Amino acid sequence: MSLLLTPVPADNSPASRPAPAAPPAQPPTLIRDDADAIATARRLAAQFAPGAALRDRERRLPWAELDAFSASGLWGITVPREFGGAGVSTVTLAEVISTIAAADGSLGQIPQNHFYALEVLRVGGSEAQKRFFYARALAGERFGNALAEIGHKDFKRRTRLSPDGDGWRVDGKKFYCTGALYAHWIPTLVVAEQDGREVTLLAIVPRTAPGVAIVDDWDGFGQRITGSGSVTFDNVRVEADWVVPFLASFEQPTTIGPVAQILHAAIDLGVGRGAFDATLPFVREQSRPWLDAGVERAADDPLTIHEVGNVAVRLRAAAALVRRAGRIVDAAQAAPDERSVAAASIAVAEARALTTTASLLAGSKLFELAGTGATLDGLGLDRFWRNARTHTLHDPVRWKYHAVGNYYLNDRLPTRHGAL
Repeated sequence: MSLLLTPVPADNSPASRPAPAAPPAQPPTLIRDDADAIATARRLAAQFAPGAALRDRERRLPWAELDAFSASGLWGITVPREFGGAGVSTVTLAEVISTIAAADGSLGQIPQNHFYALEVLRVGGSEAQKRFFYARALAGERFGNALAEIGHKDFKRRTRLSPDGDGWRVDGKKFYCTGALYAHWIPTLVVAEQDGREVTLLAIVPRTAPGVAIVDDWDGFGQRITGSGSVTFDNVRVEADWVVPFLASFEQPTTIGPVAQILHAAIDLGVGRGAFDATLPFVREQSRPWLDAGVERAADDPLTIHEVGNVAVRLRAAAALVRRAGRIVDAAQAAPDERSVAAASIAVAEARALTTTASLLAGSKLFELAGTGATLDGLGLDRFWRNARTHTLHDPVRWKYHAVGNYYLNDRLPTRHGAL
């Protein structure tokens, strides 16, 4: 997805040169429970926030930060307890992502497809596949994605999976592959012939497999270091056990879509929170001697106070909807059926509608309320609005309102897919 373009560095500097994701030097810390996950996320956010503006401005790929992120154990928090993980709630997962995104929107988004892949695995993977890939996640290995394809008006997926002895071969090209640049594994949507019909599967491809080429050509004007470039697969060998059902998982009620979408809501909420937190010190420190009635401090201006309150209320409401949606997703995971999964999808759609508007409002008011100081390039405060504007375009929010309205007005259950 190309938005307002910014140049991708063409030199061979460390900031622009893709590097392979090295195997973890040592096993990550094992997160014990939900409280441990949230405390760890807050500690990391404090560590990540000071360098966020510089990483954004110079497009410095966050290898060191991602290694610390992986080592924290947070990338394994959704692994079920029976497989050695913390099995945290969806409420906690969303809070972890929002906390990181408030510090750095890009770092908050990079794990989104990792957790999406783990949910696809939970729903459709065999016990052996779960044991293998959950162990990889707990060992600190990251999953990216190669799902979207470009250039085809018919939206037909063309990346193919072909038989190769006791395994498979993958051929095709993907774009908007968020996280693939940093991944150890690249879950890839493919089509294959099975029993005389074409089916869609998820092939989990090792990033270092011969024939895998990753191009760092993401040129969005926001979320600049998410690694959302292109991936090409040229006769890439994958083992039979690395292929998981995908579309078949949507033929039954599952929470794959709601889990994917609540992560996006959490990212937007975090970016909005970050913008609001950056606004307050500027408003407190700014003088406004030109105002009437002797008001010399921006923090004493009634209109400014009103606008700060407006942003605070909308962010608080968005956070409440995200928490509510998380509880409904958890209930649907525990007892999935048509109604419970539909309720989860609608609850998440409601949250996404409000996190979209709240994050954009917070980013815009940062400029309006903080004044010219907020535009100084060295501070990089414009990144909050750019990140919100970029990420909220991920899938159109107008369709969230349509699904919500159809659900309440016509009792129409939403279609099950990854965008709802």
